[in-house]
Amino acid sequence: MAVQGRVVSLAVQAALVASTGRSCGYGAVPLAADKPTGNAVPYSILMPLGGVSSGPPFGDQAGDARLVYQVTSVGSTAEQAEWMADKVRAALLGTTASGAFATPVTAAGHTVTGREIDREDGPPVVNGVYSYITRIALHVTTPGS
Repeated sequence: MAVQGRVVSLAVQAALVASTGRSCGYGAVPLAADKPTGNAVPYSILMPLGGVSSGPPFGDQAGDARLVYQVTSVGSTAEQAEWMADKVRAALLGTTASGAFATPVTAAGHTVTGREIDREDGPPVVNGVYSYITRIALHVTTPGS
């Protein structure tokens, strides 16, 4: 099975919300009704940037991909945006004492085998809103059935 980007993206979004305790929009600002904090700052926005996918080779059922995500942390001050970015990095890259990732990214039919920082930019200000951009790459596989 080929890697399904949407399935992995939704799992990343859920992991961010669970770990940071703040709302995360998928490609847009979170809505007022989004859990747990609506569109109150600080929040994050998850933007899938695509990646490189190697579908299953002939005769194999497993597919692999390197998917890149941009997470924009938004705050009303530079400090708030950077605080949110710290929470995002801890959520997606933090590890336990045993070396396992602290926050699971659980995507049905997929296994996240690795994570890495791709790039960071921040915090610029536009119209009094500060943002901090973190790009994370996930290595994903679809175990054969």
